[in-house]
Amino acid sequence: MKYYPLLRSHSAIETVILANGEYPSHPLPVGLLQQASFVVCCDGAADDYICRGNTPSIIIGDGDSISPENRERFKEILITSADQETNDQTKAVAYCLQQQRNHLLILGATGKREDHTLGNISLLMDYMHLGADVQMATDYGVFTPVQGDACFECVPGEQISLINFGATGIKGEGLVYPLSDFSNWWQGTLNQTTGDSFTIQAKGEYLIFRTY
Repeated sequence: MKYYPLLRSHSAIETVILANGEYPSHPLPVGLLQQASFVVCCDGAADDYICRGNTPSIIIGDGDSISPENRERFKEILITSADQETNDQTKAVAYCLQQQRNHLLILGATGKREDHTLGNISLLMDYMHLGADVQMATDYGVFTPVQGDACFECVPGEQISLINFGATGIKGEGLVYPLSDFSNWWQGTLNQTTGDSFTIQAKGEYLIFRTY
């Protein structure tokens, strides 16, 4: 059974991907971004990251969202791809996996357009299939794609949600409300923890959201 600890300010994050949604403002994702040793910016996020006094490790995208000034200034670390079958976030994940960077934290992937937000969140399942140990932190909590049985560290009374991606036999321990094989995404939302950990038993894939 895989164990998922809480994301904390001192968590060891191998690589951060900064996507082009709303720039992080909660202290936790902001702190993790500041202390990250390797930051991959989707090209639309690079300008915001740079204007805050930072230098990306790599900038990835189709190259049309970064300012001409930064495009020239950081051309040595800019990787462009015109592939329209994937978005910049997925290009960044693919690059990281090619570089054997498998432990990934994605920031800035939500906000702005809701369709992009939904797409970015759902892509976490694809990244898990590719072998990434990936999580996505927002200003409100953390999304974790999971397959099979898992145990999660939590805070008593913390709100959590389970979004089912076809898993069956779903059962939970350490939660206020019972779980089942939810057929609609909303059915597994707004549950609550009763202790400092909870477990999920399931055959298949699902997404867990833990609030801060």
